[in-house]
Amino acid sequence: MSRIGKNPVTVPVAVTLTQSGQDVTVKGAKGELSFTLPDAVTGKLEGAEFTVSPVEGNKNAKAMWGMARTMVANMIEGVSNGFKKELQLKGVGYRAQMKGSTLSMQLGFSHDVEYAAPDGITINAPKPTQVIIEGIDKQQVGQVAAEIRSYRKPEPYKGKGVRYLGEYVRMKEGKKK
Repeated sequence: MSRIGKNPVTVPVAVTLTQSGQDVTVKGAKGELSFTLPDAVTGKLEGAEFTVSPVEGNKNAKAMWGMARTMVANMIEGVSNGFKKELQLKGVGYRAQMKGSTLSMQLGFSHDVEYAAPDGITINAPKPTQVIIEGIDKQQVGQVAAEIRSYRKPEPYKGKGVRYLGEYVRMKEGKKK
């Protein structure tokens, strides 16, 4: 029994959720998102609550049950509040700045690293060592943050690189003479 899946998703007043078959569309103040429920689960909208239930009792249906409920809950959260990830750059000379809608970063390479923001994502660099990624799709915000971080992951000896805000990097001891 899925503990997450059996909880209903409350739809706020400012958000409209429509369902046609397996397609669920959520509209809110920040935008519109849609998701197709897997065939193993069904969704039902009753008043201001959306519930997801499995079609069968097999393992796949139970796995999809919690995932489908979480996807709908994330869509509602995204169109009403949005999602945000913060990255920080650590290292001498590491800095980021916006050039239009493109993020330009100096990460210790011989060239600047340019990253163009995809549709639906806004990237800001309020400080030279801070990057803020915002959007309504949780998966897309996380993917963009992971792609930017992958240009220079934090290394374990000096801790230099791009890291999530508050990320702990376990440091190693250097060579002994």
